Parts: sequence; structure tokens; C-alpha cells
Amino acid sequence: MPTPRPPRSTARRATKRPTAVELRALYREMLLIRRFEERAARAYSEAKIGGYCHLNLGEEATVVGLMAALEPGDYLYANYREHGYALARGISPERAMAELYGRTDGVSKGWGGSMHMFDLDARFMGGYGIVGGQVPLATGTALAIHYRGEDDVVMCLMGDGTTNIGAFHESLNIAALWNLPIVYVVNNNGLGMGTTVEQSSAEPELHRRASSYRMPSARVDGFDPGAVREAARIARDSARAGTPYLLETMTGRMKGHSVVDPARYRTAEEAAAAKAADPVAAFAARLRADDVLSADDLDALDREVTAEVTAAAAFADASPHPDVSTLFDYTYATPVPNDARRLPGEALFPAAPRPARSLPEEVSA
Repeated sequence: MPTPRPPRSTARRATKRPTAVELRALYREMLLIRRFEERAARAYSEAKIGGYCHLNLGEEATVVGLMAALEPGDYLYANYREHGYALARGISPERAMAELYGRTDGVSKGWGGSMHMFDLDARFMGGYGIVGGQVPLATGTALAIHYRGEDDVVMCLMGDGTTNIGAFHESLNIAALWNLPIVYVVNNNGLGMGTTVEQSSAEPELHRRASSYRMPSARVDGFDPGAVREAARIARDSARAGTPYLLETMTGRMKGHSVVDPARYRTAEEAAAAKAADPVAAFAARLRADDVLSADDLDALDREVTAEVTAAAAFADASPHPDVSTLFDYTYATPVPNDARRLPGEALFPAAPRPARSLPEEVSA
């Protein structure tokens, strides 16, 4: 059985309000995710994207706040609502869009699609289509970090519905017993597909489930990227010091569960409320009221981001389809003993590269 991690410094960076530069960077990232997801929805209706497609519309503040709290060497596991996280983790809009289109220049070479992006350089360990499938894997990565005596942390994302499966409880139990460096994040948008949290969970305050494992937890306003960033930093520092953490973000979902879901389970009033709670519009209004960005600044940023997403769509359109002969070329992340493609003497488990910072120092520090 693993021994507890040796105690590490629990000193946190000083709590401070985001600077004007940081606020602008957070807003631009939110806007990029919004325009990217809108373009993805359009491409799906044009049959350029196949399979399932789940969008981060309404979750942008949560996405950028969480990602701003991570260090470059940290690992991220996501569920199938992953596009925004891939972008915020440093994957280019071109490679992300090409993956949605199923093209060879995509981040998973066109074979993963919307739900299965993966980039080891960014330590983005993929999205998972099975509800909760990522939770044991993320816990295993945290165990590997502990075993190797490294300082990195794992962040594992999930929806509210995942908290009702057995693997969630088993993973939290093991993480608490073995003091693993992991932050479990429940993005609570109020709906598990079409079922409300209150209808499916006897304890609807999902962060309280951590108490069963004597694990610290918190609930944060997922519509405030600065608040999410600070809460995620506290959680990350706790995990790095040897105490795993459960963070619940109270976020939203502006559309259906996927792009083909008409969300008829919502009343007209509920649909209007979800639209009115738009985090991108609210953050823009806040920045304008605080004189961080003017109306002209906001318009200029929108034009800049829209052009970037338009270029990403053009890049995806121009990228070739993968050849069917490569279907099994990427079955394994690393070579395995019975894989005939492994070269003689090639290491089975090469060390993962440590990526360089991709965000401004003020945001990622």
C-alpha cells in the first residue's frame, strides 16, 4: 500500500484581485471559447462534424478560471464536454477544430473527434465518453505522481451526474487514504442530461460528499472567472501538499445536453433564465463598468476572436481526411509488448514532456 506523501509547503500565493491585464486575458479566453463553440454548432448543422458534440456554452467562466489555476506540468482529465478546456489548456483553435472535423491535422489526428481530444504536450489527457470513465484514470495518474515523488497535480473534471456512480466514491476514497495530489472538480450546471440534481441526488450540495472521506471541499460561483481561479488555486495547493480536494463549481448550460438535444425538459422560463445568465455577456458588462475595457475594446476583441475562429474553420476544411489504413496506428498511447510496431530496444514508457507556459505570466502564475 502506498505510504502517505511527505508533507510539503502549504504556503499559498497571496490572494489578490485579478489585474486589468489578467481580466482582459480571462475575457478573451472566454470569448474565444464562445465563438469557437458557436462555430462548432454551425459546422455540426452543416454535417462537417459527426458523432456526438457537447458544447461549453454557458460554462466559459468556469473553464477559464479552472485552467488559469493550473501549472504547465499539471495533468488534466476531462469528460466529453471538453472543447473549451482544450483551448484554454493551450491547444490551438486550428488543431481543435480540425479534430472536430475528423481531419489529420486535428489534435488526435482526426480519430478522436469531439469527445476524445488528447495532447500529451499540454498534459491534456483526453475527454471520455463514458460517464465517470476519467475519474479512476485521473486517480491512477495522481498515484503515479506520488510514487515518483513529483510535484505536479492532477485535475479531474466531471459533471454533476458522475457523483452518483461507484467509481466516483471509490476514487475519492483511495485518494484520501493515500494522500494523492488530485483535485476533483464537479461542474454543476444543474442538469444531468435532462434530470435535475435535486431529482437525482439525495444531497444536492455535491461538494459535501467529500466529507465522507474527510476531504476538504468548497462550492464556488462558476459565473465569476476570478472567483473560480482563486478557489481552484486553493484546491491545487491543498492537493500538492498531500490533501486531495473536491471543488464544486455552480455553472450553467445555455443549450441542450448536446447539439441535437432540444432541451424540451426545460420550461420557457427556465430556458430564458439560462440565456439571461450568459457569463460572457455578464463579464463584458462588468469589465466595461469597471473601465477595464471600453465598448470599442470589446468590439475589437470580438472581431479579432471571430477572425481567429473563422481561420480555424478554414484550416479544418483544408485538412485532409485520415487514411483508413491508419485506423489502428494510434491504438496505444505508448508501445506495448505485443505491439509489432515497437522498434527493437524502444522504451515502453518514455517520460512525458513538460510543456512550456502558453498563457501570460499574470494569468498562469
